Amino acid sequence: MTTATAASPYQSYVYAYPHKTAYRRLPDRPALRDLWADEPKDALSLYLHIPFCEVRCGFCNLFTRIGAPDGLTGAYLDALERQAGAVREALGDSGPVRFATAAFGGGTPTFLTAAELTRLCDIAEHRMGADLKAVPLSVEASPATATADRLTVLAERGTTRLSLGVQSFVDSEARAAVRPQRRADVEAALSRVREAAIPVLNIDLIYGIDGQTEETWLRSLDAALAWRPEELYLYPLYVRPLTGLGRRGGTDGDPAWDEQRLRLYRTGRDHLRAHGYTHQSMRMFRRADAPPQGADDYACQTDGMIGLGCGARSYTRDLHYSFDYAVDMHEIRGIIDDYVSRPAGDFARAEIGRRVDADEARRRHLLQSLLQADGLRHDVYRARFGTAPDAHFGAELDRFADRGWLADDGTVLRLTPEGLAHSDAIGPELFSPAVRAAMAAYERK
Repeated sequence: MTTATAASPYQSYVYAYPHKTAYRRLPDRPALRDLWADEPKDALSLYLHIPFCEVRCGFCNLFTRIGAPDGLTGAYLDALERQAGAVREALGDSGPVRFATAAFGGGTPTFLTAAELTRLCDIAEHRMGADLKAVPLSVEASPATATADRLTVLAERGTTRLSLGVQSFVDSEARAAVRPQRRADVEAALSRVREAAIPVLNIDLIYGIDGQTEETWLRSLDAALAWRPEELYLYPLYVRPLTGLGRRGGTDGDPAWDEQRLRLYRTGRDHLRAHGYTHQSMRMFRRADAPPQGADDYACQTDGMIGLGCGARSYTRDLHYSFDYAVDMHEIRGIIDDYVSRPAGDFARAEIGRRVDADEARRRHLLQSLLQADGLRHDVYRARFGTAPDAHFGAELDRFADRGWLADDGTVLRLTPEGLAHSDAIGPELFSPAVRAAMAAYERK
């Protein structure tokens, strides 16, 4: 979480709960075979993490390192293959194991060469058993690495969605966000993506950049719309500890900056809706005639996630687990070096994570449903947890309704437009006291 005040609409982007900074070392290091023995495995999600980027943007706090010495990407894929073998064995053969969705993230997966991307797909298919051509497959890319040969591999292997991190089409804003790129190079990359005929193009844009105005924000939006992307994500800028911008000193908690971001958000929201895009969440907008992609990113209220790679998380109903987490570049390098040196047996146990009890499971379902524009259906919540959501979260839901953020028609709990605008305040308000305490005690590294 950031240091923003409680009144700020920009406290924390909640894309997974509990947050990774609430994870701790698991003293018993449970065996994956035991963790997954009684889990449903017929509709799993598969995520492969590639922790490399050509540059590190000033706002980025993802688990990624800049560049890779000779041989490191190959060694990383070797370790990924060892991990995949250990994990697939742990899933067992007592029942059907099927993957319903797949994603490659990072970092920047397209930092890998075309041949390495082929190997990455082979690991997903041959080691894990995922049929990439039969399920939605989402891949993240940057303009510099979205080359024709890489895109050809991804298209041929079944990629249905490619997400391109553009952030701004205005060169001066890209520099202010410490993302060195030229608009001409971005446009060339977008042309290559369209030529590859991947069904869904997503473009990421950021608002709140130093020097950005409503005029320049609309200029970026119109530049993106010219490509008719099937999806657009609008992200508020955050200045987080240990990032490039964070080291310069930030303005989180500044009411003037909060107001600027809210103003730009509303401008972007209204502009996209006027151009035929539907509001899926605070960040996500989908073109009304875009092909369906299954579950939206980060909207998995159910459990069953297999994450491979040293920055990936895995979810069972009772435990979320991963490897160590860091933002500092030196720390990240050490974690990657440790990962690539591990024998296969090391991947058969969970070592860092957080137990998910009944209360945390309810919170996770509530916030990950509520933060989507479709909202939370009472009958779905009741079927899973045995009672209505207000039986568990009546005080919080009443507060949101009193602020004009929440509407309830008796069937669906749904955020109002103003509620969606305040998603980054609503999500953290639903964190449990135990998770808050763990996050506050986390030692950043």
